[in-house]
Amino acid sequence: MLQDKDRIFQNLYGDAGWDLKSARARGDWGNTRDFIAKGKDFLVEEVLNSGLRGRGGAGFSTGRKWSFMPKLDNKPHYLVINADESEPGTCKDRDIIRHEPHKLIEGALLAGVAIQAHVGYIYIRGEYTREAERLQAAINEAYQEGLLGKNAAGSEWDFDLYLQRGAGAYICGEETALLESMEGKKGQPRLKPPFPAIIGLYGCPTIINNVESIAVVPTILRRGASWFAGLGVPDATGTKIFSISGHVNKPCNVEEELGIPLKELIETHAGGVRGGWDNLLAIIPGGSSVPLLPKHICETVKMDFESLRSVKSGLGTAAVIVMDKSTDIIRAIARLSKFYMHESCGQCSPCREGTGWMWRLLTRIAEGRARIADIDKLLDISYQVEGHTICALGDAAAWPVQGLIRHFRDVMVTRIKQSAA
Repeated sequence: MLQDKDRIFQNLYGDAGWDLKSARARGDWGNTRDFIAKGKDFLVEEVLNSGLRGRGGAGFSTGRKWSFMPKLDNKPHYLVINADESEPGTCKDRDIIRHEPHKLIEGALLAGVAIQAHVGYIYIRGEYTREAERLQAAINEAYQEGLLGKNAAGSEWDFDLYLQRGAGAYICGEETALLESMEGKKGQPRLKPPFPAIIGLYGCPTIINNVESIAVVPTILRRGASWFAGLGVPDATGTKIFSISGHVNKPCNVEEELGIPLKELIETHAGGVRGGWDNLLAIIPGGSSVPLLPKHICETVKMDFESLRSVKSGLGTAAVIVMDKSTDIIRAIARLSKFYMHESCGQCSPCREGTGWMWRLLTRIAEGRARIADIDKLLDISYQVEGHTICALGDAAAWPVQGLIRHFRDVMVTRIKQSAA
């Protein structure tokens, strides 16, 4: 269990102020100029040595991603921070923006120096109206105090940070669709390669990171890469904000070490499953796009990338959705399928058509209007969607369906047989 002294987000619940004065009292913006003076190679190396992996879902090494930026070119470099938090069950970035915006702003400056960008953009979800107002107010404070703009934080590095509002499309959380949206085009993913680090925003080298990934950087630099690497487990170092929702007694966001057992996480911080642990049916461990896990796996699985991959699920955004035995598990996954069908951008035929087929078949099964053979037909469709689309939305739509069939096929068969009888 994480000790208070190791918590990066000390104001996650908004118990203290969000403003610059309060942030500085918590240690933010301390020695920023000194870190910048050590140069971009130091910044990239320190983040690389910390083992920080992206907190937006993919889990790619943040330091390695920064190192992909071209060393010699005549094009401007851009930093883009993805605050389009639209994954069902995920609400961590919202609280960072609400209560600790200066961690994000300081991290943006440091990341900008690391990738040699003089301009950064924060692309924020359209529904986050109050959060956008709070973040803009914090950016204004930083400009007034000379922490952004010309000679940012007295570092001799010029860095401007802009806030851009999205229009509320889930697909714009995909990094290249986000870039298309920022350029004023329809939010549809681009083919890769080329990757954004080579050809990104306005055709220039661009690094795209999640809010939490950037917000932890200043603390890593202050406390050292070895401190961060000493938390968590070897392949998943440091801390992570877990969003726990659903059938628990105390839904919450909580910062914990990666690798904490799932059962301990829920019982320690969320007050346990409603009706007790024995009332648990299943848990989605990483946001709605990862396969669910039944109770017997949840007993022992740990919350890190490799442990969850070994049980055919994933950490994703670490949004833990708990479902007790009162849940109609087929209808629950059908509702997620409807979400992905609605949010598909329509560019790829397997996703555009397959998400609708999966939703309609699941609805038929949930209502008992299906045949036993429809279960395998549904699974076959999910495999035709998975891995056959430009971006990962196809996978995100297929995996919940595959998880349902993998662990609850007997429930689906029973539903069909009972209705037939």
